[in-house]
Amino acid sequence: QVQLVESGGGLVQAGDSLRLSCAASGGTFSRYVTGWFRQVPGKEREFVATISRTGGSTHYAGSVEGRFTISRDNAKNTVYLQMNNLKPEDTAVYYCAADRSASWSISSYGTTYDYWGQGTQVTVST
Repeated sequence: QVQLVESGGGLVQAGDSLRLSCAASGGTFSRYVTGWFRQVPGKEREFVATISRTGGSTHYAGSVEGRFTISRDNAKNTVYLQMNNLKPEDTAVYYCAADRSASWSISSYGTTYDYWGQGTQVTVST
């Protein structure tokens, strides 16, 4: 059973940067595909980024490509989301997730993820 704890959210202005962290415990972190998702109240959860077990493969939602970077440090059991040039439409609760399946290297589908963190709020003002 993997536990995930996100941190690093906050209130920033448009154009600013934030780095989210997701610390994992209770499992062998390097065995999990990990991803970031976000959700705004009243809307469906949205895929943001995913990274393979070794960090060699990544994939981003079109809305964040070129502005966000996902990375991981398996020695620290942590996955990061560097967010640059933030926009008001990036405002959401951000969740990290871990997928234990060995069937794929990355995944943008929330239904494939087995473990989720509690989320961290990111608010971008104009």
